[in-house]
Amino acid sequence: MIQVNELGARIIISFGDGSVFITESTLWGIVVAVFLAIIGIWLGSGLQKIPKGKQVIAELIVGWIYKFSDENLGKENRKYAPYIGTIFLFILTGSSLGVFGIRPITASLNVTAALAALTFLLIQLSAIRTHGLKGRLKELCQPYPFMFPLEIIEACTLPVSLALRLFGNILGGVIIVDLWMYFMEYLSSLICDIPFLRAVTVLPLNAFFDMFEPAIQTYIFTMLTMLNLYTAIKITESHGQLAHGKNK
Repeated sequence: MIQVNELGARIIISFGDGSVFITESTLWGIVVAVFLAIIGIWLGSGLQKIPKGKQVIAELIVGWIYKFSDENLGKENRKYAPYIGTIFLFILTGSSLGVFGIRPITASLNVTAALAALTFLLIQLSAIRTHGLKGRLKELCQPYPFMFPLEIIEACTLPVSLALRLFGNILGGVIIVDLWMYFMEYLSSLICDIPFLRAVTVLPLNAFFDMFEPAIQTYIFTMLTMLNLYTAIKITESHGQLAHGKNK
C-alpha cells in the first residue's frame, strides 16, 4: 500500500543534522533549468540571415511564443514574452518527467508556489511600474474605497489558486498511476511472479498523465498569468491616460 509519507518529494541530499536538505524536486528542477538553458544557448548560437538547421527550430519556437504572447497581451507588451515562454517551457518539461519514470517537479507544492509567487510579483510590479504605487492603490479602491480589502484578497488568491491547481492536478496524476501500478502488480501476482501487467496496462495512463495533462496544466497556468497581467496593465494604462488628460 502507498504510505502517506511517501507522497512528498524524497530527500536526496541532507546537510548537518538534516534540517537543511535538497529534495528530488529541487534537484530535478535545477536539472530542467540547466537543460533548457543549454538547449536555448545551443539553438541561439551561430545565427545567420538565412535560417537553416537548428536555427529554423529556434525561430519556430520563439515565433510561436511571441505569437502566443501577442494574442493575449498585445504586441505593445512583447517585453513579457520571454517570461511567458520561460515558465511555459519550464512547467511543461518539469511536469512531463513522469515519461522517464521521474517524479514531476510540479507535484511539489514548493515548486508550484514559487512559480505562482513569481507570477504574482510580475503582475503587481508591472502595474506599479506602469502607473506608480499611488495610482495602483487608487485602482484597488475602484469603484468605491470599501472595495480595497476585497481587491487585496482577490489579488492574493491568484497565486494560491495557481499553485494549488497545478500542484493538485499533477500530484493527482502521480497518485493514480502509482495506485494503478500496485493494482496491476497484485493482479500479475495471481498469475505468475513476473508483474507483466505493470508494463502493459500503464501505457495509456502514462500518455494521459505524463504527456496530455502536463500540456493542459501548463497552458492553463500561462493563460491565467497572461490574462491577469493584461487586466492589471490595462486598468493602470487607462487610469494613467485619464490622469494625463487631467494634467493637461
